[in-house]
Amino acid sequence: MRGARRGHRRRGHGRPGAGGRGRREVRRRLGRRDPPQRTGIPRQPGHPVSGPSAPEGPAAVLVGPMGVGKSTVGRVLAERLGTTFRDTDTDIVESAGKEISEIFIDEGEPHFRELERQAVATAVAGHPGVLALGGGAILDPDTRALLTGLPVVFLEMGVAEAVKRTGLDAPRPLLAVNPRQRWRELMEQRRPLYTEVARAVVTTEGRTPDEVADAVMDALELKKA
Repeated sequence: MRGARRGHRRRGHGRPGAGGRGRREVRRRLGRRDPPQRTGIPRQPGHPVSGPSAPEGPAAVLVGPMGVGKSTVGRVLAERLGTTFRDTDTDIVESAGKEISEIFIDEGEPHFRELERQAVATAVAGHPGVLALGGGAILDPDTRALLTGLPVVFLEMGVAEAVKRTGLDAPRPLLAVNPRQRWRELMEQRRPLYTEVARAVVTTEGRTPDEVADAVMDALELKKA
């Protein structure tokens, strides 16, 4: 990241300052296990980087709470990188032949989480583009281990924005009763896990999907295809 040293994390405010170039909007964490920076590597269609030094696995992985916009931002990001987009929730629905809310009702949450764990493992192993995970995917310790070292970005938002986005747009089995309070409880449980796996944190509040995609590219030092 421009102006940031390796190992330094910064949290942005999401609004440009008075001097033209805006303050950083991401908080970045780098460690000894991080892969080499992806600069100066030739590109090929279908993946933003290629060559002997190219990392295996997805070009970017988006995690965060339900309704934060992972799928929308992921599609924008994939288009800019000249690669493909994949959503593990969509994979589960297609494989099970029913909506996630129906899986919760018919088989229960533990069964869904096992399907989710398998879907994430398959996607991480076989998808070279942009990958979006379901909001609870990081609950599984095997999944968190699998994400270690990958270019993961945690998309975050506040509770007021979350309720506005998730309250009416689609069936959300975990928010069926008292969505505001339930969302707070879920985030208290999941936020440490999101930050554990994330290389950077990007807020989506007050931003368009294009602006969020810009922030993700900046955080991961990706370049347009």
